[in-house]
Amino acid sequence: MVRSDRQAAGGARAPAAPSRPRARHGVAVPKRARVPGAALPAGGHGLRVPQRAGRARPGPVPRFYLVQEITRADIPLPEGEASPPAPPLKQVLEMQEQLQKLEVELREVTKNKEKLRKNLLELIEYTHMLRVTRTFVRRNVEFEPTYEEFPSLESESLLDYTCMQRLGAKLGFVSGLIQRGKVEAFEKMLWRVCKGYTILSYAELHESLEDPETGEVIKWYVFLISFWGEQIGQKVKKICDCYRCHVYPYPNTAEECKEIQEGLNVRIQDLYTVLYKTEDYLRQVLCKAAESVYSHAIQVRKMKAIYHTLNMCSFDVTNKCLIAEVWCPEADLQELCRALEEGSRESSATVPSFMNTIPTKETPPTLIRTNKFTEGFQNIVDAYGVGSYREVNPALFTIITFPFLFAVMFGDFGHGFVMFLFALLLVLNEDHPRLTQCQEIMRMFFNGRYILLLMGLFSVYTGLIYNDCFSKSVNLFGSGWNVSAMYRASHAAEERGKMALWNDSIVRHSRVLQLDPSVPGVFRGPYPFGIDPIWNLATNRLTFLNSFKMKMSVILGIIHMTFGVILGIFNHLHFRKKFNIYLVSVPELLFMLCIFGYLIFMIVYKWLAYSATTSREAPSILIDFINMFLFPASEASGLYPGQAYIQRVLLAVTALSVPVLFLGKPLFLLWLHHGCGCFGANRNGYTLVRKDSEEEVSLLGNQDIEEGSTQVEDGCREVTCEEFDFGEILMTQAIHSIEYCLSCISNTASYLRLWALSLAHAQLSDVLWAMLMRVGLRVDTTFGVLLLFLLIAAFVVLTILILLVMEGLSAFLHAIRLHWVEFQNKFYIGAGTKFVPFSFNLLSSKFTNDDMA
Repeated sequence: MVRSDRQAAGGARAPAAPSRPRARHGVAVPKRARVPGAALPAGGHGLRVPQRAGRARPGPVPRFYLVQEITRADIPLPEGEASPPAPPLKQVLEMQEQLQKLEVELREVTKNKEKLRKNLLELIEYTHMLRVTRTFVRRNVEFEPTYEEFPSLESESLLDYTCMQRLGAKLGFVSGLIQRGKVEAFEKMLWRVCKGYTILSYAELHESLEDPETGEVIKWYVFLISFWGEQIGQKVKKICDCYRCHVYPYPNTAEECKEIQEGLNVRIQDLYTVLYKTEDYLRQVLCKAAESVYSHAIQVRKMKAIYHTLNMCSFDVTNKCLIAEVWCPEADLQELCRALEEGSRESSATVPSFMNTIPTKETPPTLIRTNKFTEGFQNIVDAYGVGSYREVNPALFTIITFPFLFAVMFGDFGHGFVMFLFALLLVLNEDHPRLTQCQEIMRMFFNGRYILLLMGLFSVYTGLIYNDCFSKSVNLFGSGWNVSAMYRASHAAEERGKMALWNDSIVRHSRVLQLDPSVPGVFRGPYPFGIDPIWNLATNRLTFLNSFKMKMSVILGIIHMTFGVILGIFNHLHFRKKFNIYLVSVPELLFMLCIFGYLIFMIVYKWLAYSATTSREAPSILIDFINMFLFPASEASGLYPGQAYIQRVLLAVTALSVPVLFLGKPLFLLWLHHGCGCFGANRNGYTLVRKDSEEEVSLLGNQDIEEGSTQVEDGCREVTCEEFDFGEILMTQAIHSIEYCLSCISNTASYLRLWALSLAHAQLSDVLWAMLMRVGLRVDTTFGVLLLFLLIAAFVVLTILILLVMEGLSAFLHAIRLHWVEFQNKFYIGAGTKFVPFSFNLLSSKFTNDDMA
């Protein structure tokens, strides 16, 4: 039996894992493990790790800002297979200091770069504004020398018109850029607030410019506002601020405008040069940081994992050490001791760390050692529930039964071979980094590559049994049916009157011809392997396959369920509940075998007892099975002599097993409760933890309590005087018995899905062939050759999408259902706790938000 214990083979060994925060002192291991340890000092016993006083604190993490800047610069983060060791505390502090210096430097350089870029964008906007506003105002050159100097409004330039100079009025200008969506509202606001004392001129820029504040590329409008008076000018500037306009000074003269334009061009060229050098320096710094950020992230994850585990330990104030209670497999105790010794030696600890085993009655977590082949099947079982400690593990049997039941529903040689090739490709390239870092759906296929491999391989086998290859039969050994033997000319005159033979008239006028296996020479023997290919041409092919697959599904289902009940016996033996074998498992087996086992017997007996010549005389199994419960008055001829008496005996045994199943266990436990007194709850290999004194713990760890136990029935150990409730036990057993008796019928019918899905898969494959390939192969023209290529492509695509993916997923889910509901509920509880050891291999190699926090 394969049990979820510490001695299961396969897989890599892992160090011990803490059971929970602030656990009891000591290392809990099975009592059979004799581990010599140091003397226990006062204040606790168990695994002692010298540490500083206080709670452990994790080290620094790579800054989110650093990773963000590396990603923004499109610098790839190197993620390799390297696994740097967890750094010591001194190295962590140095790493933190380096990261802080690098972050300060990057922030300063980035801040300067943003300032330079903002200035550059403002200068570019100013250049476009000057170019567009030249067309807004036409100056009179002869009056320019006599302009009266107006008081400047901050950075705004003023310009005189001849008419305004004559009137003695002062004219001001405000120019800048505004977003396209705000122009209409801006114009209305100016008109309402300024009472028409402003003149607004604007034009759209053909280029889209980047906003210096937000960095968005948007469309802009250049505007020029002419106003009269200081008060109007103040209102105009406030309105521009409300609409977030980019206001720039307007030159007084054309010469000044030209000088400003030339100065802007020079400054823009200088800023481009400085920005290029700044970005180049920043990229060099980020490239250098990206080389080490991956190793730093792995080191930080390991440090956080270590400190998180240390924080689960209990702190002994007296001895200033950490005490942890952990579960450890017995086979790994020596490795754990070596790890403690090596850790003490490398850390130069004055007080060495040591380990001591303590007895306990707590149920250990479940450890199932797996490898890359068995891991997928174990995950299927764990999805139903993690098995209890030492409970029979159904994953071993699932390795065979799961792909086989899938193949029964997916039986096609061609489809199974395609699935097998796909899985084989994944297995051969399993070390490729792209497969381990692929998307979620592809990663799901990759993790189940060995399941797909066996599913495809078993589908090839069942496809050969069904003789289906893309809905077509393959004639490998020659058919066992002979058509020529049905003609009258091939038989003697005295034989022609006794048999329904063919002649030329019958062959010409009959649409359907039937081969009679009772005619000599027609049926020459069964096909060597699988179904005879001649059935692919028969009109009654579906009827024949229905009968065959339905009976096969019933036989496989009953065998599968009976095997599950038998596995429950091994659980009862291990957990010392032998009364469950006699009062639960044996009645369940009798109930199953006397009804449904007898059905299998009738199917197999009919196959063996009747031949082609006597097939017309064979009775119906369904009618006989129904008459077994109805007791008909007139007994027809059955399958074998004495059938009625045997069926009555089987029904009597079935009827007697039901009350035993309902009342046997509760009455036995009640008799034990009143007749044998209170029984201990100790389990094999575990003793009760006593905290009275360290001497008692030492004695309990060095002697076997079972040697002094009373010779009482092992099953009595599970009954306690304090918690015995006969009504609750009776109700629980009654519910279990009713559920089992009803589920035997419903579960047997549930296995008919093997027949239904197999038939559906075959019919879908046949329909796809008839709609595509048969049409293309019948076209006999030049155009038909081109059409054939298109139909072949469509046939391949639809075969993959419908028959492989959709039908494969459907058969996969039904196979899981048959294992979880019909098989595992006969013996598997799945109420345990999974053993998750501390391991660096469980840490992710991807950058997550925790790493960037």
